[in-house]
Amino acid sequence: MADITVRGAGIFGLSIAWVCLQRGAQVTVVDPHGVGTGSSGGIVGALAPHVPENWNPKKAFQLESLLSAAPFWSAVEQAGGLPSGYLRSGRLQPIADARGLELARQRARNAVDLWGTEATWSVERNSEAPWAPLSPTGWVIRDSLSAHLHPRQACAALAAALSAKGVQIVRNAPDTGAVVWATGVAGLADLSRNHHRAIGTGVKGQAALLDLDARGAPQIFADGVHIVPHQNGTVAIGSTSERDYDDPTGTDAQLDEVIAKARAAVPALQGARVLERWAGIRPRARSRAPMLGPWPDRPGHFIANGGFKIGFGMAPKVAEVMADLVLDGRAAIPDGFEVAASF
Repeated sequence: MADITVRGAGIFGLSIAWVCLQRGAQVTVVDPHGVGTGSSGGIVGALAPHVPENWNPKKAFQLESLLSAAPFWSAVEQAGGLPSGYLRSGRLQPIADARGLELARQRARNAVDLWGTEATWSVERNSEAPWAPLSPTGWVIRDSLSAHLHPRQACAALAAALSAKGVQIVRNAPDTGAVVWATGVAGLADLSRNHHRAIGTGVKGQAALLDLDARGAPQIFADGVHIVPHQNGTVAIGSTSERDYDDPTGTDAQLDEVIAKARAAVPALQGARVLERWAGIRPRARSRAPMLGPWPDRPGHFIANGGFKIGFGMAPKVAEVMADLVLDGRAAIPDGFEVAASF
């Protein structure tokens, strides 16, 4: 059996460790900070697709990953006994004007060709149910591909599944066998310093958790804000995208604006109490796509980084192609995701 050391216990590292384990590898996960302590320990967890138009390898890869998420998380939960919070309940988006309505209908036609029978993108009259966004046109987009999970729960579920199968998740250990570096923002900073160029950066996001039980309802995307009804009876609101910041984990008036937008878009949120305010730094690779592949000048070492806003949605497929590469030497990484694209 192959020996694999995964450095990083965020969503990419844990998912890659899980798939490598399932394929028979001996795996050790190393993270000095513990499980899900970076941006993977957030609270939003919207697994939302790119719009069905201008198709490219990144969108196709994400589609495959979203479609494989249900069996992936089901296996994780069964092995470890902890919930990930995963649910594919779709998404609603209000349509602002006539131009937006025309575009949404065109995308509905595109989805038939691009998504096939696996998922739908439809335009329908807005519901008068309590859990619905306000829509200036009276129309909304409903897609059946979007799903959500609770990031902290998902990382804990993966850690439990790995531990149940005998995988050690430790704070420090030497490299054994092939090494996968899934070290998030810190890893991007190290790469940038070592190669004297900007390989990637961190982007701050702020989010909030509200006390409202809307379990089973679709998530909502309105006015640039994700509104996610978690399976534990809370609703997550997020998030900002900040390139410049002084406090990487502090929240401020920018989060207040996000909460206000969410409450304006979905009246059911008006009286919901804020349970938690969260902020963290998400890793964004230079190419804006996840950065996957061999470390150019370190034989036997591999990089999986740059999940940014789509890391949890991409994780099942990222884990699959990284296991293909590390265990079998098979390169199935799509164009634009290669490490070289960010160097």
